[in-house]
Amino acid sequence: MNSEWSNLVKNIRHHYQQDFVPLHEPTFGKSELNYVTDCIKTGWVSSVGSYVDGFEKALAEMVGVKRAVAVVNGTAALQIALKVAGVKENDEVIMPSLTFIATANAVTYLQAIPHFVDVTERTLGLDPLKLDMYLSSVGSMQNDVLINKETGRVIRAVVPMHTFGHPVELDELIAVCEKYHLILVEDAAESLGSYYKGKHTASFGKVNAMSFNGNKIVTTGGGGAILTDDEALANYAKHLTTTAKVPHKWAYVHDEIGYNYRMPNLNAALGCGQLEKVEKFVEAKRELTVFYDDILSKINGVTLFKEPIHTKSNYWLQTILLDDSMNRDEVLTYLNEQGVMSRPIWQPMHTLSMYENCPKGDLTVVESLNKRIINIPSTPLITSK
Repeated sequence: MNSEWSNLVKNIRHHYQQDFVPLHEPTFGKSELNYVTDCIKTGWVSSVGSYVDGFEKALAEMVGVKRAVAVVNGTAALQIALKVAGVKENDEVIMPSLTFIATANAVTYLQAIPHFVDVTERTLGLDPLKLDMYLSSVGSMQNDVLINKETGRVIRAVVPMHTFGHPVELDELIAVCEKYHLILVEDAAESLGSYYKGKHTASFGKVNAMSFNGNKIVTTGGGGAILTDDEALANYAKHLTTTAKVPHKWAYVHDEIGYNYRMPNLNAALGCGQLEKVEKFVEAKRELTVFYDDILSKINGVTLFKEPIHTKSNYWLQTILLDDSMNRDEVLTYLNEQGVMSRPIWQPMHTLSMYENCPKGDLTVVESLNKRIINIPSTPLITSK
């Protein structure tokens, strides 16, 4: 690699003041330690406790929805969000092929079928215009239900994923969903702190999901949440994720097959401390974007991905786009050998063996971006914790 890349490595090491720079690390402070310690001292470390309630309330207020239901991880959150929203066995669910595997797995857990469509380079997420054209070709409206003419199955829902925290074109996607009578469920796993036209992501769909894995902008260690304005669906999600147990002082009565997806109080305590710092984290990540924009502008053939129009992104993972003249794997090899942890985007879902036979549209942009996207170190530097 040339001197431009060598300078990039030097600048990143200097910025983080270390020779090995991870892709993303969690940042903790005194409040997290205090809350977790309180959990341990009181003994309320498992599936019930005041921190679970507090985390759910604070998260719902932050996102701007009526309810949040905390669960063990983002995949479980998306699975239950889809279930309570109305996805049934053998339904098809539209999603980008360029996504983390949890999006497809959550659908499959319900014995539904992922249906992969293309993205736009403007957002790295679902392309509403292309989706509209595709559905008009592959679908047939019958009694207000969209039927896939090729498979005979119902196309039930659309799951946009806000890639690396960058919101998709939600107004246009909502219009497509209304046109074809489809349920919108946001996979907002990566987009806490991101806004579309002044409104927080995970507040547009019928039911939505977030993740708080260790590498997310806010972490509960492992965790996720279901978010919605529908009180009835929130209550149903809470019921399902607490083993569908009917409330009683002592009896164990379960009225359907439920899931033991409850977030432990210990994890929620960590999350309560983290939520207090979201604005600082996002501000620091946006400052990091300015830093990268300056040094990457000096490298030919490389573009730093910027937040789409009408959005404010949390810039969860900093993302560079290579032009066609550059070899992604050569760049990845060099950066990682130099101690600057960097990663490609996820392998497109339609190329994985378990999903290669799922229905799909034209995926030209997905296949192009797959060869050109690299994530570089993205940990926010917080001077005061």
